[in-house]
Amino acid sequence: MNIKMKFFINLSSIIVIGLFKFLNLLKFIKMENVFTLTITVSAEDIDNLQHVNNLVYVKWMDKIATTHWTYLTKNSPLPQYVWVVMRHEIDYLKQASLGDEIIVKTWVGETKGITSVRFMEFYKKDVLLVKAKTTWAMLDSKTFKPTRIRENVLKVLQPPK
Repeated sequence: MNIKMKFFINLSSIIVIGLFKFLNLLKFIKMENVFTLTITVSAEDIDNLQHVNNLVYVKWMDKIATTHWTYLTKNSPLPQYVWVVMRHEIDYLKQASLGDEIIVKTWVGETKGITSVRFMEFYKKDVLLVKAKTTWAMLDSKTFKPTRIRENVLKVLQPPK
């Protein structure tokens, strides 16, 4: 192997290692903004295939989003706004069964105009079961018309940098 080839291989290794370090840093940054909820699978959550029904995950998505919003606004309630779902994207990867303890993680993504994106991941121990992305629209709570997300809401949704 010539010197140029050794240099290229070493440089490639450094780039790959640097990329992994960068990705781990992104995970660290993201994790400090993650809201977590634990759910134990009950008999009502199970379908005829003996696993959690897909619609139950949608209910859980609504539950954690609502719980997170309540948590974020506990010191500064914003009753003049309500949120409605515009779109769900859900990947069902693995199954959960009766009695399983599910860790649900959520965080807020891009927020602009009238919409805010929320990400969710459902885990059984360290195994990712479901991942989802929901686009929410903010409405005026009296007129139910879409309303632009302003600074007072952005301060709640987007943590300080």
